[in-house]
Amino acid sequence: MPTIEPAEQLALFIQNNPRLVILTGAGVSTDSGIPAYRDKQGNWQHSAPVQHKEFMQSHYARQRYWARSLIGWPTIRDAHPSEAHIALTKLEQLGYIQLLITQNVDRLHQKAGSQQVIDLHGRSDKVKCMECHALYDRVNIHDRSLLDNPHFKTLKASAKPDGDADLESVHFESFTVPACERCGGILKPDVVYFGDNVPKERVFNALDTIKQADGLLTVGSSLMVYSGYRFCKRANEWQKPICALTLGVTRADSILDLKLDSPVSETLTKAIDILK
Repeated sequence: MPTIEPAEQLALFIQNNPRLVILTGAGVSTDSGIPAYRDKQGNWQHSAPVQHKEFMQSHYARQRYWARSLIGWPTIRDAHPSEAHIALTKLEQLGYIQLLITQNVDRLHQKAGSQQVIDLHGRSDKVKCMECHALYDRVNIHDRSLLDNPHFKTLKASAKPDGDADLESVHFESFTVPACERCGGILKPDVVYFGDNVPKERVFNALDTIKQADGLLTVGSSLMVYSGYRFCKRANEWQKPICALTLGVTRADSILDLKLDSPVSETLTKAIDILK
């Protein structure tokens, strides 16, 4: 009996469930040069990211974060959409996507042209004052930090997820942390850090759309973080078909209707060619 290729299985799932909600993770952006948090077994590939409580309570944690971001954030700033982002935009244009929920903060779905997007964990290109809620462009904060910390300009390190960098053995105590120009308050990327909560409005909007959709397709996510896994859990409770396209294990493997352990960009691109 001939084996059905993953792209053909995916195209069939889409055709059978034409009003889809898409949930994406780091695997759609790895081809854009942005590292993923986890490996194929769902384990951390790097040290755990900064926690919200630590960032807010520790000046040194903020020094360490902003120093590392001088090196790491340009990876996100300069990234271009991958074939996966482009394929998902085409899938939306073909009328199959009701909503795209992304756990990524890189805005690459929007750069690729996707319209119906919820940035579940926020966006790294904006910086927010935690006191007066003023919003800044990350580019401006980055450039200001470079001017205030010229001795950090020449340091080199490999990029990590979400604008971090693998910068170690450095004395961060000398780093000048950017502050709000309006009130002097703590500045933080407009991103939901680990240990913080996703705004309820985003979650409720996503759940409302899933409830009305024909199915849920997760792409490039291990679903190890509950903020994403919850959508699979609820879709399963509502008896919505769930397909996961990713390399490696997911937290939702036991409740999936279809699991495609296959390269994300290649499989999506071939599936779109079938659907056209």
